[in-house]
Amino acid sequence: MSFNFLISGFDTIECAYYLIPTDQSQLDFVSLAVQKENLARSKNSKQQAIKLGSEEFLLASHGTSSGYPFLIENEAFIVQFGEFNTPNFFVKFRSIALWHHGALKLHERFLAWAASVGMIQSQPERLSRIDFAFDYHLSELDFDEDNFISKAEKDTQFRKNGKVQTFQFGSDQVVLRTYNKVDEINEKSKKTWLFDLWGMDHDVWRIEWQVRKDYLRQLGISSFNSLAERQGDLLRVLVKDHTTLRIKSSDSNRSRWSMHPLWLDLIERVDQMDGLGVIKELDELALLEERLTRIAISVYGYVKRVAAIDALYTGNKKSYMDEAFQHLQNRVTELHDPLTWQQDVDRRAKEMRLGEW
Repeated sequence: MSFNFLISGFDTIECAYYLIPTDQSQLDFVSLAVQKENLARSKNSKQQAIKLGSEEFLLASHGTSSGYPFLIENEAFIVQFGEFNTPNFFVKFRSIALWHHGALKLHERFLAWAASVGMIQSQPERLSRIDFAFDYHLSELDFDEDNFISKAEKDTQFRKNGKVQTFQFGSDQVVLRTYNKVDEINEKSKKTWLFDLWGMDHDVWRIEWQVRKDYLRQLGISSFNSLAERQGDLLRVLVKDHTTLRIKSSDSNRSRWSMHPLWLDLIERVDQMDGLGVIKELDELALLEERLTRIAISVYGYVKRVAAIDALYTGNKKSYMDEAFQHLQNRVTELHDPLTWQQDVDRRAKEMRLGEW
């Protein structure tokens, strides 16, 4: 089997913060509640761009299912918070920000934002979920579910058109997923910016460990400092003891099967690890180009629908793209409101800049 290691890093981090106001506190919960209520009553949008201290966010018109009255987000953070909740801030670091800036810098950025609105930590942060990812280029698979030896009580496979896309082991505190990341991007997450980090857009498989707080605590990991100190220890337990990938043999004792070369490479990288993270400049122009291409594909599909409708109206058997496009443009022109055009364009530009790609 041929494989090529590409990148490794954190793909998801969720963390609770305990913040208290200082004498210079600028976070006005009453004002935020009024803005949220007005937004909920609005028929035009369910998000509003706001400036809070050193960061700009999109304020949602609703709270969260976990009981927080406020939800704000930008390109780096999704923040649930409430004046009387404990913990009063719960933050999810966005995948794109983690891969381009690193976990510690994002943690420092969040604390810098808290300071900018006059709040400080009353106690250390508490990590509740960490996802570690290792991405490999695999031209073909020479293993199946029976090659994995795992302590997990549950395992699952996901297939499409008869081909395995995902092997999953575990369902609670520790979950291992080995899956076709390119398929997942194309079908679900749309994280096409990973293609740039990989330098390719095909045959990339991800080995991903999702670890939640109870298991993290067993390894003494609760804060970012302890994560930096002990993440190698945690991953060594996971890749050597929790689940391994083996080469099948006739030996009835599967624990004596030889380790698969892919897993040997993974173990070697974990053994040498003293930190995770990929630092690379975020190519915003490439993201805009990708978004524009996707819009063009959607519009092209609608132009075909317009041509089909026109054919049903007229009975013509021959259709032309320029005529259908002109038809669509005429309808859009009728809907165009010059009084609200610039306001809506500015709002959408700000939403995209703050992370709504």
